[in-house]
Amino acid sequence: MSSSNQTKTIPEFLADAPDVDSHDLWQQFWDILSEAKDKITAVLPVEPHASSAGLGSWTTDDGGYEGSLNTYTGDPDQGAEWLVHSWIGNRSASILDMNLQVWLGPHIDVPHLVIVFGTIPNIFHFSDLVPRRDLMTDIEHLDRYYDSQNDSWLALRGDDRFTWSVSHGTYMRAYLSPLGNSYVADRTDDVVETLRAAVHQRVDTWLQWVAEAQPVPEAERAALRKRDHAVRTYGYTLDPMNELSKRFLGAERVDELVAVRAGLAQIAEIDGNSP
Repeated sequence: MSSSNQTKTIPEFLADAPDVDSHDLWQQFWDILSEAKDKITAVLPVEPHASSAGLGSWTTDDGGYEGSLNTYTGDPDQGAEWLVHSWIGNRSASILDMNLQVWLGPHIDVPHLVIVFGTIPNIFHFSDLVPRRDLMTDIEHLDRYYDSQNDSWLALRGDDRFTWSVSHGTYMRAYLSPLGNSYVADRTDDVVETLRAAVHQRVDTWLQWVAEAQPVPEAERAALRKRDHAVRTYGYTLDPMNELSKRFLGAERVDELVAVRAGLAQIAEIDGNSP
């Protein structure tokens, strides 16, 4: 077991407090994610995708694991190519993993948006703006989208109520941008309200970027989409949280759900129709 909360695994956190009821936090976090989704879809229209039909509310036969998986698709060349609004876990036994993720089409190169809440049983929060360019060489992209938000990121990073949480997955650490948030915090109302404000500020900023974005040249869009699809696929399939879910659902069922969340069928449809 790790001696530091910063490198402690989620199973280790859960082993310390395996049966904490999280219904109230689930409701607050679901409200925050739903409010953010409604803001986004008012600007970027989407429709339910058939792959998640029947998964809007599900539970295992023994009630030990439950969730909701809702996938949406928009115009893949003009708007939000893929949107996921989901949760999985057990509201009565400490563990929740709740997500809102928006993947844009290649018509603009605004970062993709990822927002995660959870309980382990303390509050877990992850939020990131997934880069569309190489930030080590594309300094203009870095300045436009990341340097501009550096002060607000540092303000939350410097808040002692939040402890940095390190993923044990090397891909997930590679995935993290300079504006990535990955925190564990106590289950208090003030922490929830601070995170609510941070999420709305991030969503509002992101929507402004979308509104002001310059079109990506047509000749560059196929390569950008190829990269987007690779990052989207790996971000879901290499997430260490999948291994925890396999304990409750089995590997085959988790692989099925991950494929739906990632939109692997939609990626295949789009790539199959690409010139």
